[in-house]
Amino acid sequence: MECRHCASPLEKPGDYCLVCRDANTEAIVLEAARDRATITMLAGDDETHGDDSRDPDEQILGKTTITTTPEDGENEPIELRNFAGLIGDEIRRKRPEEVYAGGTRDVIRAVRERIHYPFYRVDDDDPVEAVLERRGNRALDVVETPPAEKIGGSHTTLIGGRTGMEAIHAVAGHPHVKKVIPGPIDAGGKGSQSGMRAKVTRADNGGNVRMLLRDGSSVQENRVVTTARDREMGERIRADLNDVLADAEFQ
Repeated sequence: MECRHCASPLEKPGDYCLVCRDANTEAIVLEAARDRATITMLAGDDETHGDDSRDPDEQILGKTTITTTPEDGENEPIELRNFAGLIGDEIRRKRPEEVYAGGTRDVIRAVRERIHYPFYRVDDDDPVEAVLERRGNRALDVVETPPAEKIGGSHTTLIGGRTGMEAIHAVAGHPHVKKVIPGPIDAGGKGSQSGMRAKVTRADNGGNVRMLLRDGSSVQENRVVTTARDREMGERIRADLNDVLADAEFQ
């Protein structure tokens, strides 16, 4: 394949061009099983992005499959880490703007720890088609502010101490979250022995959501301001945030 910008030859379809220093892949869809991962590269061309009249095949630059032989026992963490490393290497050489992932949670979590691109879960039966449709809709603004600078409001105390702050930071780190505003703590809830738990609730009409922190009998409701413009887009962010919390073992 040639670079879509300067026609220089590329080693693999969708690679970042080292000649003109431009990306050819705009987004990646990762379909992850425990023994096999398929990476689909989507076009990074403004002429194809968001144009529903074009054939979806024209927006797919190519696919790459990476396999592993799952190990058991003490060798499994090393094998999984190596598998995730190979997937991460393949994604990094494309330098995409965003990554969408579906499939086995352990694999996705391990890959997520190794790359630093906006990362979203997608659980549709046909994830590539779902992502093409999703990206064809209005794009959401991305917030580059560090997570710690997104946290504000008049209530500065979080239940769970450092653990509660880790949950808040996990949500604040999402690229479509503008601000997290901690609320008052209600200590009159039903007791729980499950430790710190976190959940993001249904979006309102403006696309903003609420994050509930529970620790024993204490509950704290935190307002999360997003870049969504309506409830539908807010629901997509809500699903992403709950996946982030699940990956961080807060659910």
